[in-house]
Amino acid sequence: MSSRTAAGGGRWVEVDPARVARWVEGFADRHGPPTTTVEGYGMRLAAPDGATAELHTPPGAAATVDLPGFVAAAAAPRRLGLLLARKSAVAVGVAAGEDLVVSKVDSRYVQGRTAAGGWSQQRFARRRDNQAKAALGDAVELAVRLLLPQAGSLDALVAGGDRRTVDGILADRRLAPLAALRAERLLDVPEPRHAVLVAAIAAARSVHILVRDPGPND
Repeated sequence: MSSRTAAGGGRWVEVDPARVARWVEGFADRHGPPTTTVEGYGMRLAAPDGATAELHTPPGAAATVDLPGFVAAAAAPRRLGLLLARKSAVAVGVAAGEDLVVSKVDSRYVQGRTAAGGWSQQRFARRRDNQAKAALGDAVELAVRLLLPQAGSLDALVAGGDRRTVDGILADRRLAPLAALRAERLLDVPEPRHAVLVAAIAAARSVHILVRDPGPND
């Protein structure tokens, strides 16, 4: 389980789907039995002491009408497409539950922003732009070959890395079926490698919970 400060107050907690029921029990133990309401993002828990927890439905999980249903849906095996991309590298995969069943990583050299060796800045920028375009084209073709044939079996597509690069890949018309499956969640990942792709499965499946503790005057 990981935690980070949320913009606007509170904190985000990422919980493994198998541990959500235990997390909810701990929340009730700390703050009192909560009331539960269905929201567009998932479920909201409101405790007697003023604490709240917003449980966001993870990518690909079915919508539910009560907390037990939410917990069951979050823990259910799902087939997720993964697209992790930065300017010089891309990793694509398919996860069946917690297992990576399809995967491929590719990279292409793209120069950094600082010109060297006496090149003019304009020439350097053109060369770097051409390298970035070639890398993007390779990433698109990789997604077409490996992910597109899987689109009909996926519950969702979870992307990660650089949003602009991911957007550029999915802008290709051939990938429209994958773009339609794209989850709102964007994983924060380093340069894509196989190990990063494997680790992304847990991040894609986790339940994001926005927790706000009671204020000092509550």
